[in-house]
Amino acid sequence: MKVDTLLTGGCVVTMDPARRVIEQGAVAVTEGRIVALGDAAALNAEIQAERVVDCTGHVVFPGLIDVHAHAGHGLVKTLGMHGGERWEEICGEVYTQVSPPEFWHAEARLAALERLRFGVTTGVSLLGGGDTIMRTDHPEYAAAHCRGVVEVGTRSIVAVGPTRAPHPRSYAEWSNGKRLCYPVSFEQQMQTCKQVVTDWHDTHLGRIQIAMLYPVLRDEHERDMSAKDYATACEQAQEVSTFARDNGLVFTQDGHWRGSIRRAQKLGLLGANALLSHCIDLHEDEIALIAATETKIAHNPSANASIMGRCPATELIAAGACVALGSDATAPDRSADMFRHMQQAMHYHRRHFRDADALPIGQVLEMCTIGAARALGMADQIGSLEIGKAADITTVDLHRPHLYPPHMQVHRLVCFANGNDISHVMIGGEMVLQGGQATRVNEKEILQDAADQAQLMIDRIGGESDMRLPANFWGKERHKK
Repeated sequence: MKVDTLLTGGCVVTMDPARRVIEQGAVAVTEGRIVALGDAAALNAEIQAERVVDCTGHVVFPGLIDVHAHAGHGLVKTLGMHGGERWEEICGEVYTQVSPPEFWHAEARLAALERLRFGVTTGVSLLGGGDTIMRTDHPEYAAAHCRGVVEVGTRSIVAVGPTRAPHPRSYAEWSNGKRLCYPVSFEQQMQTCKQVVTDWHDTHLGRIQIAMLYPVLRDEHERDMSAKDYATACEQAQEVSTFARDNGLVFTQDGHWRGSIRRAQKLGLLGANALLSHCIDLHEDEIALIAATETKIAHNPSANASIMGRCPATELIAAGACVALGSDATAPDRSADMFRHMQQAMHYHRRHFRDADALPIGQVLEMCTIGAARALGMADQIGSLEIGKAADITTVDLHRPHLYPPHMQVHRLVCFANGNDISHVMIGGEMVLQGGQATRVNEKEILQDAADQAQLMIDRIGGESDMRLPANFWGKERHKK
């Protein structure tokens, strides 16, 4: 058999239904798909490859998947993070008032490069952040983001949607150094989203997918909004959810907790295409609702929400629900390193149950590979190393002090590795990271562009004071003896 690429000699962690681990394995790739995998000695004898990648001393496993993160955050991370709600305020101002398409393009390339360097081949990115702010006043912002991702070569599910009622909401664009403000209606945001779907969904060899989003409706919204505005918000959520379902798109919401699942069920928002994030302090009937409706959950163990309350991820899994891992990256204090979030997840639930066996090692790896692919409706394409699937493959170099001696490789992969141990990343059969370096882009140019756009943004919001160390940065001052 002639193939394009043969990765051989590594410990192959397939994440297939049998969860096979092939100690001295090989994976053959042709035209972007896996065509053979098995024992390295046998495949080496059977296969002629145009390119052979020696993976001896490496773990070879499916590309990692991050089911919840935010576009834009890469350029505002840590700004004002010690100032109470200041960081959220900065997000709202930046994403609606001072972020030209160049901002979204620069941030997309930076975030995609970070993911790539950390072995994350697929990730969800909400086009904005805060509780409700999406940059959906015009399609050019999503287009700039998508172009940036395509340049780096990762897969992205870009979530777009309207802001929560009431409308209109004030947005701005910049021309000749001046801010031009204008009102944006729900209808304009929906038209923007539909155009983004038309222009970008399932494009560039399937590397760009579009998802739909509407902000979560919780108790405080019904309490604090007028009856008319709340009713309008409910109708809008249903319209967005229906559009997603009718067009085969993922419908996602950011920030469910304490009764909001019940509200979502009453509005008909739950279902097999729904991906709900955080989901802290759920009631028992909400866990049952999630499982019964095949709703998917994005668990973000490193997020602030997981400090304010607990996502019952283990109970949801026991009830039969699909729970996947998200980074909630990259701000204000989180990265896209899924190894960090796997390790955090294990400790998070083990501390809760006072049980060192809670959330097993293999299960947490599943939550950002095949389980995450299932959460995105992509399990037939990615998430495991199986014949016929897209060749999204990541390798970790075990030749590191913290990963040696080189036995019990799967344990070491999950419990000790970090994103900087990634050596190769293949996406759709293309080697987009080789020897720890991106192959498509100039990394220095991406970093400089990100720095320039971040400084421009800081200048526009007058954010210099938001970068200073706060008085309590080093903790309380100790009394001198």
